[in-house]
Amino acid sequence: MLRTRGLTRRFGGLTAVDDVGLALGEDELCSLIGPNGAGKTTFFNLLTGALDPSEGTVELRTGRAGGNAESDDAGVDADGWRDVTGASPHEVASMGVHRSYQITNVFPASTVLENVRVAAQAAGPDAANFWRNAGQLDRYLDEAYAVLDRVGLADRAEEPASALSHGAKRQLEVGIALAGDPDVLLLDEPNAGVSSESVDRVVDLIEDVAADHAVLLVEHNMDIVMEVSDRVVVLNQGAVIADDEPAAVREDPAVQEAYLGGYEPGTAGSDADGEADESGAATGGEAA
Repeated sequence: MLRTRGLTRRFGGLTAVDDVGLALGEDELCSLIGPNGAGKTTFFNLLTGALDPSEGTVELRTGRAGGNAESDDAGVDADGWRDVTGASPHEVASMGVHRSYQITNVFPASTVLENVRVAAQAAGPDAANFWRNAGQLDRYLDEAYAVLDRVGLADRAEEPASALSHGAKRQLEVGIALAGDPDVLLLDEPNAGVSSESVDRVVDLIEDVAADHAVLLVEHNMDIVMEVSDRVVVLNQGAVIADDEPAAVREDPAVQEAYLGGYEPGTAGSDADGEADESGAATGGEAA
């Protein structure tokens, strides 16, 4: 569904992403882990068009025309892959790649329903028609209600997003990412700052959406990573140092040295660097 070849991003003398080749299959949940500053968020920014690579390519195989292609076959190679390197974030999203963010990113004054309705409209043919009466856009309302039902927020549809707990806002963010029926979901630390009582709901939601989407997950809580992942890719200093099933990655000496030293299963709430917020949920930002 998504792959990179030789993907590299330099900032002056710093190589934040270094010759990364990664392939994400259909309905696969792959976790991307590594120490803070390893390049995970920069990698997400390259995938979504927020940053242009210094070298390498980003390719999609979603079956969507996307961008300004004149037909479903425009720009697609014989194996069905489309080179989207350099496409804008809007174009990448229109081709079926949606993203959530480390920092909660909702419209707090709008209702929960309206947050998802706007996201659904933005992914559809009426993206530029926001001044139209929303009542005339029933298909987006229907989709928004269906998404809210899936993420467990249907009973709070008419509340302002500001009234939601942090954990419920994370659920709403996943709902916003689901709007428009993407093929690929990039989830950037969806449990960051979430209370221990809400983590299980978010984890259940991640597993649910992974059943019919390709998911690339950045997550610092290693218990969650080991529980939900089909595959784990480890970045260190911008380069891939491991790409395997969770159990194999956990035992990899290079990964132990770079990131997982001291990790033992069952220590939920701490990331591999031993950091946790007051709620017991894993924390961690990314400088590059």
